Amino acid sequence: MAFALRSPAFPANGEIPTKHTCEGEDVSPALEWSDVPPSAQSLALVVDDPEAPDPKAPQRVWVHWVVYDVPPSATGLPEGAKGSSLPQNAKQGVNDWKRSGYGGPCPPIGRHRYFFKLYALDTALPSLRDPTKSQLEDAMRGHVVGEAQLIGTYEKRKK
Repeated sequence: MAFALRSPAFPANGEIPTKHTCEGEDVSPALEWSDVPPSAQSLALVVDDPEAPDPKAPQRVWVHWVVYDVPPSATGLPEGAKGSSLPQNAKQGVNDWKRSGYGGPCPPIGRHRYFFKLYALDTALPSLRDPTKSQLEDAMRGHVVGEAQLIGTYEKRKK
């Protein structure tokens, strides 16, 4: 079997429920994974939107969530994961709102794709002290032994 990431909240390439966006409760969706590579010593998760601000004219990648040092024995994250509901020793980095934790989809225009990327690493990362996505990627370089991805979409309803 291949390293896989899924969510009970939405199917692959399906619409992310409003509950998990800025128009709802803005809580992270539950995530589940399977078949973590046996050489994994830790996992890291990055959620981002490569189509910001407009899918027809993307200018940047917007980072929604950074999580690292997830133990490879973990099989997922619960809905609304943060603080003590994260697996033991897991830490969160800083998103593009300049805060720790999950920030749900909130696209200014059009339907965007949101990439949930789970990385299996052959090491436990050193303390990164609230890393950005870029800092996490630098620390992971050369240590990725597997990657699983889930894509969801969202377009605002309220104008």
